[in-house]
Amino acid sequence: MSELASRARKLDAEDELAHKRAEFLLDGDVYLDGNSLGALPASVPGRLDDVVRREWGELRIRSWGESGWWTAPERIGDRIAPLVGAAPGQIVVGDSTSVNVFKALVAAVRMSAGASAERDEILVDATTFPTDGYIAESAARMTGCRLRPVTPAEVPAALSDRTTAVLLNHVDYRTGRLHDLPSLTAAVHAAGAIAVWDLCHSAGALPVGLDEHGVDLAVGCTYKYLNGGPGSPAYLYVRRDLQDRFDSPLPGWNSHAEPFGMRPAYEPAPGALRGRVGTPDILSMLALESALEVWEGVTIDMVRTKSLALTDFFLECVAEYVPEGRVESLTPLRHEERGSQVSLRCEDAETVMNRLIAQGVTGDFRHPDTLRFGFTPLYVTYTDAERAARVLGELLS
Repeated sequence: MSELASRARKLDAEDELAHKRAEFLLDGDVYLDGNSLGALPASVPGRLDDVVRREWGELRIRSWGESGWWTAPERIGDRIAPLVGAAPGQIVVGDSTSVNVFKALVAAVRMSAGASAERDEILVDATTFPTDGYIAESAARMTGCRLRPVTPAEVPAALSDRTTAVLLNHVDYRTGRLHDLPSLTAAVHAAGAIAVWDLCHSAGALPVGLDEHGVDLAVGCTYKYLNGGPGSPAYLYVRRDLQDRFDSPLPGWNSHAEPFGMRPAYEPAPGALRGRVGTPDILSMLALESALEVWEGVTIDMVRTKSLALTDFFLECVAEYVPEGRVESLTPLRHEERGSQVSLRCEDAETVMNRLIAQGVTGDFRHPDTLRFGFTPLYVTYTDAERAARVLGELLS
């Protein structure tokens, strides 16, 4: 056994989160793609079976009240809240990330325009996941704003008295770079604009501090580090003091103050509820609620500590096992700039990833030359990290 393999076993024995791995349904492979789709929590199949057979099959429509279906969006939102540093009553679950980005960005422009008609420019992260850019471009056209793509580092200099809203990613999906949410939010506020953050690659992997740092609006998915399942509903955060001004561009019956009043005139519900739109997607929503049970007894700080230790160890193993010059890390070495993934630039990356998967190590490939490895601390072990780097080294030797 190599020295690194021995160290991995020792680190696993000392890991305070090691017992959480048993709460997931895993096989003998190394799964490092939780930054795309989290592993299946063991509680979910039984919960879904009960929802389908008893709540839907027997109680039927009574389950909207008796089984708590109607209140699921805000109830599950309150369960996500501590994982992103938010007090209860500010997160509602439902719709996709794309839909929530649209709601948040258009609402941000409307709130900002109410304060100053001179504000007509939206800044968007130029390195963002493509959908955020598409949504931002459409939102700009619909609101009569100019869209200006800039990198997060360029945001402070790009802000002006014409800036209405800024849409940023907390963690870059390609490189795993963690952007400075506190300082960027402060800069946006100093310019009199509204900050909208996409938390897809940070929620459940590292502290966010939405309330602490005064973030205005935020969105995120739940199928990555929150392990909610493929296509599980996203969420929308609306800071408490902005909720009475939040003007959703998608006013649905579920966000009406009297949803069963069926009145022709729209009156928004109080609080974060006005972020709802249509009928909640109950099956996937309740699967997510069950998946969130794995967080019992876990703090986000515990997760962050292990995440950094895992990625440090993986990078050390890569340096030891992979021939020099065969890969280049795109992920920052500094902890304050790193999310919970490691991205390696590699020649023939797509072929290499396919061969890794065939040998029981699952990461993913991003065009044109990037291998991505996501580290979900609740179930990824140090032994997983060592094995992944060792197999990669063998393939590239």
